Amino acid sequence: MMDTLPPCPECASAFTYQVDALLNCPECGHEWAAGSPDDAAPQVRDSVGNVLEDGDTVTVVKDLKVKGTSSVVKVGTKVRNIRIVDGDHDIDCKVPGIGPMGLKSQFVKKTSG
Repeated sequence: MMDTLPPCPECASAFTYQVDALLNCPECGHEWAAGSPDDAAPQVRDSVGNVLEDGDTVTVVKDLKVKGTSSVVKVGTKVRNIRIVDGDHDIDCKVPGIGPMGLKSQFVKKTSG
């Protein structure tokens, strides 16, 4: 029975179990409905909870040091045409004045344009 249940969408644990209509993860405590959109692809949310999608425009909400350089992505920097990817840095983009890089969604806010 265990190999028929999907892994946890939060931590990818294979030890999920079902209680009534919910699937549960014993490792991280995440609960989700079987067959919910979480099973297909977890949603990436910005710092205030807006769902991010490919092609969105975001604004950086905190000064971010660029690893390996002395450059800094300043607060308020607008980044256009983002791409959502799997991993710790869940946004691939081109930052103006810096170039291609990965950002964490917790440090950006979705903007209208």
